[in-house]
Amino acid sequence: MEKGSFSMQGSIDFDAEVSLSLSDRLKTFKSNSFDPQAHVHNNCGGMSEKEIRQLCTHLERLKKASAEEMRKSVVSREISDLEGELVSLKNLLSSRANIIHGIADGVRVESLPDGADHSRDSAAVEFEDTQPAKYDNWLSQFMEKIEVLLAERRIEEALTLLDEGEVLAEEAKETKSMTAKVILSLQHSIMLNRQKLADQLADATCQASTNGFELRSAVQAMKKLGDGPRAHTLLLKSHQQKLHRNVQALQPSSTSYGPAYTTALAHLVFTTIAQAANDSLSIFDDEPAFTSELVTWAVNQTLAFAQLIKKNVVAAQAASGGLRIVAECVHICLGHSLLLEDRGLSLCPTVLKFFRPFLEQALSTTLKKIDLCTAAIAASEDWSLCHSPIAGRSWGTASVSMATSHQKLSSSSHRFHTMIQELCEDVGSLEIMHLSEQALEGVLQSFHSYVNLLVTALPSSVETDNLESTGRRIVGMAESETQQVALLANGVLLADELLPRATIKLCSTIRGEDQSQRGSDRNNRAPEQREVKKRLQRSVEQLRDSFCRQHALELIFTEDGGVRLSADMYISMDESKEEPEWFPSPIYQELFAKLTRLGSIASDVFVGRERFTTIMLMRLTETVILWFSEDQNFWDEIEGAQRPLGPLGLQQFYLDMEFVILFASQGRYLSRNLHQVMKNVIARAIEAVQANNIDPYSVLPEDEWFADVAQIAIKMMLGQANFDNPDRDINSPTASVSARSISSIHSHGSQ
Repeated sequence: MEKGSFSMQGSIDFDAEVSLSLSDRLKTFKSNSFDPQAHVHNNCGGMSEKEIRQLCTHLERLKKASAEEMRKSVVSREISDLEGELVSLKNLLSSRANIIHGIADGVRVESLPDGADHSRDSAAVEFEDTQPAKYDNWLSQFMEKIEVLLAERRIEEALTLLDEGEVLAEEAKETKSMTAKVILSLQHSIMLNRQKLADQLADATCQASTNGFELRSAVQAMKKLGDGPRAHTLLLKSHQQKLHRNVQALQPSSTSYGPAYTTALAHLVFTTIAQAANDSLSIFDDEPAFTSELVTWAVNQTLAFAQLIKKNVVAAQAASGGLRIVAECVHICLGHSLLLEDRGLSLCPTVLKFFRPFLEQALSTTLKKIDLCTAAIAASEDWSLCHSPIAGRSWGTASVSMATSHQKLSSSSHRFHTMIQELCEDVGSLEIMHLSEQALEGVLQSFHSYVNLLVTALPSSVETDNLESTGRRIVGMAESETQQVALLANGVLLADELLPRATIKLCSTIRGEDQSQRGSDRNNRAPEQREVKKRLQRSVEQLRDSFCRQHALELIFTEDGGVRLSADMYISMDESKEEPEWFPSPIYQELFAKLTRLGSIASDVFVGRERFTTIMLMRLTETVILWFSEDQNFWDEIEGAQRPLGPLGLQQFYLDMEFVILFASQGRYLSRNLHQVMKNVIARAIEAVQANNIDPYSVLPEDEWFADVAQIAIKMMLGQANFDNPDRDINSPTASVSARSISSIHSHGSQ
């Protein structure tokens, strides 16, 4: 029973002990009269095995807690000791430095205790103790005054007092009016207070409430204290922190306009950089080390600014082809950075290098959009010419699309020109040579693609170029001759006038010419502009050649693929027993009628560009004549022995050529090349007849006869001939013209 009571009592005591704090539980063990054996016997003698295990577990926990407390105590004590040692080391270094300065100035200072004779130390102390107490009192007052000024943040007064203290210490060294101990104490106090003041000023520069004047004053004071490098770094850091706070307050919304956000952000960034540059130059002048740090800092701020513009505006716009917004944002950035060049900060190269990939991406995407947009409009074109229905937008002082207000183009050409001119204005406003070169080349390539689209609209290309896999036409067909001439009008007006005018700014940028040197005088056109016009005109020549080739093929071939201009039409005349009707062959009548119609249409379309009309008619005529002049099958039959060319066939061939020469000459589109080719084919036909032992000149009429017949045919086809005279010469060329020929002529002329 007693044993059980003891066990119960031990358990109660154990629970009570567990509930105490660690310090209370350890008091028992701290007693000098503590007996471990008795403590175990009294408290654990009657415990069961389970209770003993619980006690062991509890003791393990106490052991761990005790170890942790000991570790913390040791670490804390070590840190305290280390701090004390650092302070002692700092004081020792300061004392050693002052001693060295004193030795250099001729002041006799007793050596520090280092195991030497201690009698000398005692003498020095006795000597110093004999100095008047007024220096100690003055030093104490000096230090108190410095502390008051620092506490009240009276910076200028504190600086003045510290400077006065240094001057006094130097004078005391020279006059020996103070003991070495007082001088060393004074110098040590000045050094510590200078460092304290510098730290106080450094803290002030980092405060958000510090205004510009206070910042400059603090930095200026730190420079006077000899802490210039840290002062300059803190000056830039303070401006950066202020900029960061302002930028965070300027968050772009989902509806904010890109250039507006760019303008606001650029104003913040570059104004801050300008202010930092002003502060740096006014306080530190143009010392290379500080100037280099300022430039590096300004470049980093510019790059951070560019990253924000990229994230919030430029990246998405460049990917979607928003060249205008990208160019406008870059233009804003360049304009703000250009204002800093007067302060020696050239940040434009940094801005250009960062944004160039996005400008190039936007340019490339915009050119693709121009091609796609133009092709989409051309798919439903009726190729009718009209004035521009699109109002121009403004860029600065320039007006876009107004140049076409008096010009007639088809819908796709109007759209093409408007988009190209906007592109040139956007890129040209930046005046970046590399980008202008890329833009100019892109414009030329886009125009070439558009000309290919116009070629595709010709009916002759429908079988090869103008069908998708489904057979659906992707370009509206120019069925009529008026529509086909409109295709030429689009190309000519764009190449000769509109696109050269639109690319003037790009060419000027490439040439490096400023705005004041630019002019519209044709005599002052730069080589770049002349080269641009040549390349544009070469593309138009391809369109014109395709146009002429199509109309020549319509004359030479029938709809079922037969040849209308063949040697048989001349050879068969000598095989026929019917009296020939001396009149130009039907194909040349149709050629004359077609040229007359096209000339009339072109004269209404190409007002002021009569030369292009002349060249077009000349090329069409040359295409027809050159076809058979170079057709070996045609000449194999003419010069063959089986069915030789006879006198009648030669006379008809001669008449046809003279007819072409006459109307081409009267229309002023007879080129020297065409005239020579036709003379050559006439001579070749005469040689073919001579090869058959026939004298051609004996069977051919005089040249006047051919000229008269050709002239009469022209008048008849134009409805200008007069057949009311019954007394006309029976031998005149018109006497051989039958009523059937006249009706045939009128039928062709009315087509």
